[in-house]
Amino acid sequence: MKLFHFLALTLLLSILSGCKANKTQNETAGLARSAEDQRVADSYAKSAPKEQGVTTTQVSLDQAGQSQTIAEAMDRKILRNADLTLEVSAPPETQRKIASIAESAGGFVVTSESKQRQTAEGATHELEVNLVIRVPAAQFGPALDQIRNTANRVVQEKITGQDVTEEFIDLEAHLRTQKALESQFLEIMKQAHKVEDALEVQRQIAGVRSEIEKLEGRKRFLENRASLSTITVSLQTATVIAVNTSGFGRDIREAVADSVQVAIGIVLFLIRFVIVMIPVFLLIILPGYLIARHFLRRARTMRLRQEPEVQIDQAGS
Repeated sequence: MKLFHFLALTLLLSILSGCKANKTQNETAGLARSAEDQRVADSYAKSAPKEQGVTTTQVSLDQAGQSQTIAEAMDRKILRNADLTLEVSAPPETQRKIASIAESAGGFVVTSESKQRQTAEGATHELEVNLVIRVPAAQFGPALDQIRNTANRVVQEKITGQDVTEEFIDLEAHLRTQKALESQFLEIMKQAHKVEDALEVQRQIAGVRSEIEKLEGRKRFLENRASLSTITVSLQTATVIAVNTSGFGRDIREAVADSVQVAIGIVLFLIRFVIVMIPVFLLIILPGYLIARHFLRRARTMRLRQEPEVQIDQAGS
């Protein structure tokens, strides 16, 4: 029980110290930022003419704020993705060009798939190519422009961006907290004298270590996705639209040909019907007819035999 009380007290102290450290860090950063702003303002005031006065200091502070904003924007973690559907003349050649564009930009091809797609007429097959490439985030725009230039026409385009800076900062804060807890548990582990206490502390360390590995994995995933943007490209050939330029005579010929085809279909249906019905007639209908005829004749014969006996009985009476 003493060890558990010590554990609880240690965790409480670590949390309080962490909060205090974060507050101190934020205050220190604010003071440093204010000092830096003042230094920039002073240097700018010294180098500028004296007539500018207060206006000169205000401009330098604005420039410092803009510089800080630009620096923060450069450090933001943004996941960029693009989906393109391009119409090209030769998909295999364009596929090689896009792969070369990705490699020249410092990226690589993740997947490349080619498949034959049957057209609506069914007579020809069209080649469809799908690629997924990854390029550095700084080369996302230039690579996208080069890929567009390889196509005859851009059929569809979709560009998305997701800002995960806040999640990334939260992950780093959680990692610092979990690593601090791990250090505290390791110190407590050194002071454990009983096997039960050591096992309990070891279980707590294993849980903290599992959480650290999960957070580090998520952090690495976000870093990878933010540093390399994903571009999905679908290549397809131009769709040929068939225009009916036939005249009245051709329409008549096609109508006659359709009528002949219908007549041939009816004749073939009748022939198939007769061929199918012959075994049915010989094996089912004909035997049934003969059996029914036999019973009918037998019933008629018995009825004829009974009629003379009835007449004789009536004459005798």
